[in-house]
Amino acid sequence: MINPNLGRKKSQRKALLTNLAISLIKHKRIKTTLAKAKNLKQFIEPIITRGKNQDPHSMRIVFKKLNNKKAVFELLKKISTNHLKRQGGYTRIIKLGKRLGDFSEMAIIELVEKIK
Repeated sequence: MINPNLGRKKSQRKALLTNLAISLIKHKRIKTTLAKAKNLKQFIEPIITRGKNQDPHSMRIVFKKLNNKKAVFELLKKISTNHLKRQGGYTRIIKLGKRLGDFSEMAIIELVEKIK
């Protein structure tokens, strides 16, 4: 079950998801908790879909969500162009097991390679 709140207020949750999305775009793969990964998947997939249009309006909307110029251009120029034929499912979540310190579920979320 997805916990939409993540135990944070709305502004903190928005900042968390934005930072996770920017890290995912820059590094193509990040390790985080399973709850954050599931929420990040719901957050980033519409942004990648919007970035496939490559028009100024879509660029503005993507920049409004991410608020990082380098990440937006990386998304628009490389990631979105790789997924033009794909109709969704741009990310993959791989479960890793429990973390030793607090026993929370860990996962890797990564961007899927382009279709050949």
